Amino acid sequence: MPGRSPKDLVDSLRAAIRHHEEQYYIHNAPEISDEEFDRLLHELERLEHEHPDLVTRDSPTQRVAGRPIEGFDTVGHLVPMLSLDNAYNDGELKAFDERVRKGAGLGDAPVAYVAEMKIDGLSIALTYDHGSLTRGATRGDGARGEDVTANVRTIRAIPLALQKGPVGIIEVRGEVYLSRASFDRMNHERQEAGESLFMNGGSA
Repeated sequence: MPGRSPKDLVDSLRAAIRHHEEQYYIHNAPEISDEEFDRLLHELERLEHEHPDLVTRDSPTQRVAGRPIEGFDTVGHLVPMLSLDNAYNDGELKAFDERVRKGAGLGDAPVAYVAEMKIDGLSIALTYDHGSLTRGATRGDGARGEDVTANVRTIRAIPLALQKGPVGIIEVRGEVYLSRASFDRMNHERQEAGESLFMNGGSA
């Protein structure tokens, strides 16, 4: 691409790679082949090697280079990660609805709810500073959790940088889990390698 600066090329490649990661891992709608994706990644790696001053922590190349770690430091949450109560009957659901309307000052106004299947994974808090992922922490006791930043940076479904990153610090909370298909594939690979199998499956 003649006439374009190394920084422009790097920015363009990063944007393309992030787009295709999202299409593949989030939307399950890949637009290019694995070979084409690898070509983009290798080109970015080459440019960053030639221009190390352009390497940033949120570059897709830094995710690939990451290694999950096993020993974790303890960190405090910006806001406590509270647990949710269960509701087992209509009375408990109605009581929950009343608390929501009272807490929001809605009076008798109806509230729209969204219900979905529960994913029983590991609660995680992702901290982004000016759009860049700076920390991943488990729920722990709600006030303090384990710093698993190096581990979450290897998960392709978690963006290292937010598009049109907001100014300041925001925290995104969710659930990390292993799909049944991924679990079965991992156990198949372990079996082929003569290794012991994992016993607990992921969510379907």
